[in-house]
Amino acid sequence: MKKFLTFLLLLLCVGSTHAQIHLEQYIRTGLSSNETIRQQQFLLDKSLWALKEAKSLFLPNVELNGTYTLAGGGRTVDIPVGDLMNPVYKTLNQLTSTNNFPQIQNQSVLLNPNNFYDVKLHTTYPVINAEIAYNKKIRSQQYDLQKIETDIYKRELVKEIKIAYYNYLQATTAIGIYENALALVKENERINTSLFNNQKVNRTAVTRSNNEVTKITAQLNTAMINRDNAGDFFNFLINQPLNTPILIDSLISIPDPHVATDTAVNRREELLKLHTAADINKNLVGLTNSYKIPKLNSFLDLGSQAFDFKINDKSPYYFFGISLGWDIFSGGKNKYKVKQVEAEGKVIASQTSNTEQQLKLQVSIAANAFNAALINYNAAVSQVASSEKYYKDELRLYKEGIALYIELLDAQNQLVSAQLQANISLYDTLIKQAEIERANASFIIQ
Repeated sequence: MKKFLTFLLLLLCVGSTHAQIHLEQYIRTGLSSNETIRQQQFLLDKSLWALKEAKSLFLPNVELNGTYTLAGGGRTVDIPVGDLMNPVYKTLNQLTSTNNFPQIQNQSVLLNPNNFYDVKLHTTYPVINAEIAYNKKIRSQQYDLQKIETDIYKRELVKEIKIAYYNYLQATTAIGIYENALALVKENERINTSLFNNQKVNRTAVTRSNNEVTKITAQLNTAMINRDNAGDFFNFLINQPLNTPILIDSLISIPDPHVATDTAVNRREELLKLHTAADINKNLVGLTNSYKIPKLNSFLDLGSQAFDFKINDKSPYYFFGISLGWDIFSGGKNKYKVKQVEAEGKVIASQTSNTEQQLKLQVSIAANAFNAALINYNAAVSQVASSEKYYKDELRLYKEGIALYIELLDAQNQLVSAQLQANISLYDTLIKQAEIERANASFIIQ
């Protein structure tokens, strides 16, 4: 009992001079091993690859294309070379008295190439394309957005780890209180039994003492179950086997009262997320307006084509060109798309204003709850001191036969209740500090 009181008074005096080494390590473990954090990291990696894909659109695209065709029938082109050249050849033969110029037949050429191959490297390069530029900006901001989403979950996880750890310590300390209480009631049971044997009290006092031992034992068992449940949940949060022993910091100090004065919310990732969403919306407006800017693309083909798989000095070729595209009229479709995106921007602006007010309310409530927890803790420490003095006085009077056992029992219950309340109040201040850190985003996430 003295040790417990000394412990509480020491906490009140030392402020925040002792670091929570084990808790800090557990937070690092939780951030590195939590499955949901890993899932968020996978989504972040996906956004990074999407950004790299958007950047690659600025580079030339080279493809190897090849075709081979066999054809028969279909459309043809009739070329009357015989009708054109035969009269000329006939005249030349008459003039030269020779047959050096034979008669030729009209030709019919198949339009579909038969036994023809075409192999080429097809290269395209975007010279002017506003859509690609805006797409890269949007992908970059989406990557930032996913990173912010990951940080939001990390910050929430840190808070949950801290609260779970403090709940475990609170349950562990409660066991110590009940063990001390059990020692008290057993001592009372021994005293009452001795007094009964000396015929100084009746059997009722002994029976009541036995009942108190049974009651405190049951409360002790319940406290142990609560501690085990709190430990299982804590290990679950940091992705450890549920039965892993939890290291306890040698001294948990009460928080600095000044932590409640930091009520700024500008560090909150939720606001940063909305600001990033607004920036994305601006680029979406630019993307939808990019139809006003012409698209200029270039292409180059380097290849070989010929019949019968021939490769000679005439089969290689190159083909270069530039294409221009400009959306002149689309029935107002593009204009309506811009209006939709602009309306979404107004929604985001409204959400930002509303969210900022909500976050300010959250940090204000957290600060008030923290201040109230400190007041309750100080009152609980004072109550422990007075309850201990009251119990000592009643115990002395009871041994002297002046006080009734019911009075001693009342003093004992007051002492145990005060110790339990002090224990709850102590860790409640730490829990409220964790909630303030979450509300004003003051905890630095590595």
